[in-house]
Amino acid sequence: MSKPKSMPPPGFSTIGLMLDRRLYCEEVGTEFDVQGLELDWAGVCWDADFRYGNGIWNSWRFHGTRWQQVNTAEGRLHLKNAYRVILTRARQGMIVYVPKGADEDPTRPPAYYDQTYEFLKQCGLRELA
Repeated sequence: MSKPKSMPPPGFSTIGLMLDRRLYCEEVGTEFDVQGLELDWAGVCWDADFRYGNGIWNSWRFHGTRWQQVNTAEGRLHLKNAYRVILTRARQGMIVYVPKGADEDPTRPPAYYDQTYEFLKQCGLRELA
């Protein structure tokens, strides 16, 4: 059984997961690690750094103990492209994981994830039981 390599540091939220044939996590990689790769299957963990709300995408970064909005056009484009790279790596299939959030954690309330989750479902992603 393959064990995951080290996880990215806290606050580094854009992650792509590469799975081996036995469906164990083989690699964890950022957009830089997976750029140019073609994976059979991929799992993507969506975090609160790229949120859909009120009909638009919003870019955030976690700094210190709270989220701060990304205000530069270049920063917003970088984050959007990071998700684009990760979401276009899988050839056969992909699982997108959107956390539920936690009311007891002010850095990840459910409201940060709910509209993104609903938008992805409207785009055709199916919910797995």
